[in-house]
Amino acid sequence: MAVGRADPAVFERARTAVTDFATPLLDALARPMATIANMVEEVGRLSDLRAENERLRIENARLLEWQNIARQLESENIQLKELMAFVPDSPSHYITVRVVGNTGGSFIRSLLVNSGTRAGVRKGQAAMTGTGLLGRVAEVGERSARVLLVTDLNSRIPVMVERSRDRAVLAGDNSEQPRLEYLTAAAQVRAGDRIVTSGYGGVLPPGLPVGSVVSVKEEAGIRVQPFAEADRLEFVRLMDFGLNGVIGPASDRWPRIPGSPPP
Repeated sequence: MAVGRADPAVFERARTAVTDFATPLLDALARPMATIANMVEEVGRLSDLRAENERLRIENARLLEWQNIARQLESENIQLKELMAFVPDSPSHYITVRVVGNTGGSFIRSLLVNSGTRAGVRKGQAAMTGTGLLGRVAEVGERSARVLLVTDLNSRIPVMVERSRDRAVLAGDNSEQPRLEYLTAAAQVRAGDRIVTSGYGGVLPPGLPVGSVVSVKEEAGIRVQPFAEADRLEFVRLMDFGLNGVIGPASDRWPRIPGSPPP
């Protein structure tokens, strides 16, 4: 204090010199402390990141589960919308059933569905998809039924060429494309012609879409590609058109609601 009062300039130079000498030392001492503080902060960040990572893993697993459910519901929704797109011209009753088995193979082409006589399923009813005729009910139990596809060897469907009105029988042979039989010699059939049911036999009404002609060859016959694809089906609509061909009396086809008038 005495020196500072006597000669302030000398005191200021001395203080500056001491500060210049001490600053590097203080800086060197401060660096490890800052490094340690940064390390402590980094450890805290890593801990937070681990907790957030675990939370994101749980959330991701939950989202994947919901994604699978959403995809399944989307697939079912698409098929149900396709079924709703089919509106028959004639009055009819129907039920929508789920496909639970596919007995397709070299010797039989059919589907198993999860409804039977308890739900009103009867032999001979038409099995439809949103695109066309799939087949007919061949066997019925109390809780299940078997649908014989139009491609089966035992399937015979009275049909006609929509353009020319030529009548024929669509005969399955266990291939993917059944053939047209019993056409007249003057029949005019071309590739691309739509094939629909003719209504003969009193089993199916006329005009149900069946398929389109894909091949007109003498050695292989006239081949038809069905509109309905059985490989990826989950739902099928079983139709009762009120016909008595092989289905039986109308009173036996569907359960009556108490108090309703007779069919």
